Amino acid sequence: MPKASDIKKNTAIEFNNSVYIVKDIERSVPQGRAGGSLYRMRMYDVVSGAKTDETFKDSDMLNLADLIRRNVMFSYVDGDQLVFMDNEDYTPYNLNKEAIAEEALFIDENTQGLQVVIVDGSPVGVELPASVDLEIVETDPSIKGASASARTKPATLSTGLIVQVPEHISTGDKIRVNTAEKKFMGRA
Repeated sequence: MPKASDIKKNTAIEFNNSVYIVKDIERSVPQGRAGGSLYRMRMYDVVSGAKTDETFKDSDMLNLADLIRRNVMFSYVDGDQLVFMDNEDYTPYNLNKEAIAEEALFIDENTQGLQVVIVDGSPVGVELPASVDLEIVETDPSIKGASASARTKPATLSTGLIVQVPEHISTGDKIRVNTAEKKFMGRA
């Protein structure tokens, strides 16, 4: 049983007789209090999709839920569902666009290293690799000789994600993006 301070994003925990996926964690350190940090977790019920926010002390013990991760690749969009195909046995997994809206900004047909999270036999989320390669579809024209400058400009990627890129990057370039920080890492 891990402490609340050991829980990471996309971890499945058992709480109030339900299984929740932790989508966001905010750490706060109350002033004037001897003791530890507080962890405010935004969690989604894997069955109903209901959202709940809970705050835990760093020493609170939490139960991890049984979950399976399967390597998948993005296959196609079916209405409001994204369909992923298992890399080994070709099982399709359908996930609602709204449930994985944040992750969907990093996913295109060429994204490698995706994992679908399965709890009690049903897919509940997608785990992204540390970085993905995406194409820039719109950005301001590149500036010659700007490679040494630290100034950036917004660039819209093929998935709709907008990241800041150096001025020497232009439309049509493929870039590598850090999925945790939504930051430009370099050309792909």
